[in-house]
Amino acid sequence: MKQKRSFKFKVFRGIAIFLIIMVSTFFVYVSSYYKSSSLALDALKSDSLVTVEENGDILFKPIYNNKNIGFIFYPGAKVEASAYAPIAKEIASKGYTVVIAKMSFNLAILSPNKAENIVSKHKDINSWVIGGHSLGGVMAADYALKNNKIKGLVFLASYPKDKKDFTSNQIKVLSLWGSNDKVANLNKIKEAKNVMPSDSEFIEIEGGNHSGFGDYGYQKGDGDAFITNKEQMSDTSKSILNLLDNLN
Repeated sequence: MKQKRSFKFKVFRGIAIFLIIMVSTFFVYVSSYYKSSSLALDALKSDSLVTVEENGDILFKPIYNNKNIGFIFYPGAKVEASAYAPIAKEIASKGYTVVIAKMSFNLAILSPNKAENIVSKHKDINSWVIGGHSLGGVMAADYALKNNKIKGLVFLASYPKDKKDFTSNQIKVLSLWGSNDKVANLNKIKEAKNVMPSDSEFIEIEGGNHSGFGDYGYQKGDGDAFITNKEQMSDTSKSILNLLDNLN
């Protein structure tokens, strides 16, 4: 009897130690993330064209020429949501409501349906475009197939999960990547064209890299950019605005 109790105790203790190690490892992993730099922090300030509010997510609301189309953005893995504020604010200044979703532990994979709350909260928006950077784009693509209010999909250095096929979908698709990206799999980004509608746009940003889509500094393992992240974000905003304008 004592031997059985001793064995059970050793098993439970082993499981407890394993769980403690796993949880500790997870929290060490998520506690280190890429934080927003000066351009992004400046873009979080309201001005004469855009009101910026942080209440769970980050809302960029145009003051003038409000359109009934909105843009939801999923950040890249372990990147602070506000790092994408320059892109969001530029788009909002042209009349489109933009919401950057804040993810649990800065990981979109832990909040894949965050867009559901955003859509339901903004009843005045009839149509939405959803997009994301890197892992955020993967999760955004998943959600795009779940809600018929999603009319557009934007990939920034990203691509859909295997076996996701959008060819028979009426959704407008834009895919952007930097020519010097050393983080994302560029072959998979380009091959995704095979599972997208025929009118999808696939655009390489010459001289751009992976981390240039946000303002959070250099991402480990990335290639060197030959343009500034300000230039890359500006080019990105213009391409997204073109997609949004074509939905009107």
